[in-house]
This record gives sequence, C-alpha cells and structure tokens, in this order.
Amino acid sequence: MNTQIYTTFDKRMLVVNKIIIAFLVLITLVPMLYILVASFMDPQALVSKGISFDPADWTIEGYQRVFSDKSIIRGFFNSLFYSFSFAALTVFLSVLTAYPLSKKDLVGKKWFNAFLIFTMFFGGGLVPTYLLVKDLGMLNTVWAIIVPGAINVWNIILARTYFQGIPDELLEAAYIDGANDLEIFVKIMLPLAKPIMFVLFLYAFVGQWNSYFDAMIYIKDPNLEPLQLVLRKILIQSEPGKDMIGAQAAMNEMKRIAEMIKYATIVISSLPLIVMYPFFQKYFDKGIMAGSLKG
Repeated sequence: MNTQIYTTFDKRMLVVNKIIIAFLVLITLVPMLYILVASFMDPQALVSKGISFDPADWTIEGYQRVFSDKSIIRGFFNSLFYSFSFAALTVFLSVLTAYPLSKKDLVGKKWFNAFLIFTMFFGGGLVPTYLLVKDLGMLNTVWAIIVPGAINVWNIILARTYFQGIPDELLEAAYIDGANDLEIFVKIMLPLAKPIMFVLFLYAFVGQWNSYFDAMIYIKDPNLEPLQLVLRKILIQSEPGKDMIGAQAAMNEMKRIAEMIKYATIVISSLPLIVMYPFFQKYFDKGIMAGSLKG
C-alpha cells in the first residue's frame, strides 16, 4: 500500500485550498438559504426584521398564490417542454455533425471546420434573424424557441473532440466484423458518447431554461410564454396575474403580493435544475474533461 508523503508546503497549500473551497461553498449556500427562508416569510416582516425564524413571521401565502396562478403553472410546463425539446435537438444535431468531423479522412474537413468556427465570431444579428424566423413561418410558435439556436458550434467542438479520443482500434475491429458506418455509429459510438451527450444536454437545458429574450422577441401568445417571461412580469414589472389579486386591489397591495411571491417563484423555477444536477454529475466531470483534452 502506497503512502503519500506531503511536504510542509503541500500541507499549507491543502489548508489554503480547503479554506478557499469552504468560502466558495459558503457564498453559494448563504444566498440559496436566504431565498428559501425568505420565500416562507411575510414581506413586511422580512423588510422590518430581516430573516426571522419566528413562526409568527412565516407564511405559505406566497406559494399558495403562485400555485393558484394559472399563468405561472402554464409557463412552468412551457419552459419544461422548450428546455427538453431544445436540449434533445441540440444533442441530436451536435452529435450528427461532430462524428463526421472527427474522421481523419473526411473530404473538406478543414473547410467545414473553418466555416463552423467563422459562425462563432460573426452572426447575422437580431433583425436578420427575426426576419428569417418570420419568413419561415415560425413566429409566435414553439419552433421559434426550439429551432434557431439548436446548433451550437462550441457543443460540436466538444463532441468532435470526444469522438477523436475514442481508440481507432474499436472502429477497425468493427469494420473487420462487417459493420457499416451507421452500425458503428449507433451501436458503438453513441453508447461510448453518453458522458458528452449528457453534458451537452445539461448545457442546453440550463441555457434554455434561463433564457427569456428569444421568447420576448418571437412569442406574443400568452399561452406560449415560458416561465421566465411570466416571472419577468411579476419580479421586474410588478404585474402579478389576475388570479393572484382582485381587480380592485390597490397598488401597494400589488407590490406587497409581488414581493411575497418573488422568492417563492425563484425557488420553484430552480427546482428542475436542482433535481437534474445530481443525476448528471457522474457524467459531467468525465464528459467535460474528455471533451477538452484533445484539439
């Protein structure tokens, strides 16, 4: 059994690293705990007392109002649909593009790579993109959220690099056994590429879940609005839905309710990401490291 010997310098660096990690964990957990506790507090008590653990200052009215508002529930499921569909399409297109580019004998490989890299630095801009989406008939449809950004060159580069790291001997053995390119891709490459596929899926899902700008530009139907647009109306514009307050409520009541549901909506909107990360963690480290070692 090998026993690792640390020098005095190594021990000091380990202590410093632990302190830094503890500090990073602290500055991450404290805001999360603050939001969680604040979501159960009365807004007036939160403003006057700050965070309080007195049961008299706690209330679940914020969550009750959130779950009673149809626009938030509808926006939540819209965001789930957009995020899952966008992430699945991104992984599908990225893998299909990356695998041929990882082949050493691909004709015109340098030109394809140069074309993809070019698009990373130069884009058409908002107005041409909007006109293209409009001319394709995708304006005010779910496709305007899912399709335009589905191809990401950085994702393609990560997937290509991962495929390049798979030993060529596996492909040669498959060819000797009589497998064609499609069989090799489906039965060998895709199972081996699960780590990078999960990483790309997580990247795309988180990016789409947090996105609101595309929906704000392309979506006009309230029934198609993602959760982020609904939260924007509540958190930034202080416009709670009609199901939350009565038509005759005063402006100060609107602000009070908006403050009350602000933290509750943040907690609810963060749940999918919090639930997903533990399941993706075992693939995340392996996928992102393997996709960054070989250029």
